[in-house]
Amino acid sequence: MAFFSKTFLCFLVLSILSLGVNAQLTSTFYDKTCPNLQTIVRSAMSQAVNKEARMGASILRLFFHDCFVNGCDGSILLDDTSTFTGEKNAGPNANSARGFDVIDTIKSQVEASCKGTVSCADILALAARDGVNLLGGPTWTVLLGRRDAKTASQSAANSNLPGPGSSLQTLINMFSNKGLNAKDMTALSGAHTIGQARCTTFRSHIYSDTNINGTFASLRKQTCPQSGGDGNLAPIDVQTPTKFDNTYYQNLVAQRGLFHSDQELFNGGSQDSLVRTYSTTPSTFTSDFVNAMIKMGNISPLTGTSGEIRLNCRKTN
Repeated sequence: MAFFSKTFLCFLVLSILSLGVNAQLTSTFYDKTCPNLQTIVRSAMSQAVNKEARMGASILRLFFHDCFVNGCDGSILLDDTSTFTGEKNAGPNANSARGFDVIDTIKSQVEASCKGTVSCADILALAARDGVNLLGGPTWTVLLGRRDAKTASQSAANSNLPGPGSSLQTLINMFSNKGLNAKDMTALSGAHTIGQARCTTFRSHIYSDTNINGTFASLRKQTCPQSGGDGNLAPIDVQTPTKFDNTYYQNLVAQRGLFHSDQELFNGGSQDSLVRTYSTTPSTFTSDFVNAMIKMGNISPLTGTSGEIRLNCRKTN
């Protein structure tokens, strides 16, 4: 009998541990513990986007760059410490990742309402959704329950984030490594319908590539010289840079993609047909984008007792 009891107890413990490991995110996670959460995030994002439309794109990019590096765990928000070098100064983020102060503002307001309850990772997920919606894009139900990482990795950020010079196959492979298929990748690339880019990220495309509209290349060269001016900005979507819509794909069909990696999506390859569909059918793009965002938000979240709920998004407790 004693043996059975120990065996049963062991099975019970393993079952509980298994539940913790496989815990699922849920839309109702904070309904009782922080009922005002979504209102707080929405209000703060509305103020931030009204002040600077580009901030909607910046927060969305932060979420993407967070999820692709060891999962959606808020690690991108951590400052460097004596024990680890964080992700903020990794190649894909240095001098370009922004919006940390907006997340700080939201976090302080959330803490005032429900202390030590909501993770920075979940705040970032909600803020990214609201930024898209406030710029005219869709809204969706964000699944919640992520916890925050206690460390960050500059090397992981350098190796896991696709760059603006990536080939189509590299893009497909890097997204596949995160459980996202080619359709997810092409839909998520539509995030480039908003935001600005630094000259250094698209210089080689406008000066060296041949699959680019000549008039468009000349326009971009006006503010992006062959040398110098690395930080000069240009809209990624030349048509509607502060409106979340499907014109990004129309630009690709017209060879007006700003990055080499953008134009790779429409360059005689496997994604040409999907790009054409998105360029003419905005509802299909919107639906696929939402599905891909939810899927991306599910990349390796810390749940249960893993990680922590940071009181300050920039540092561990």
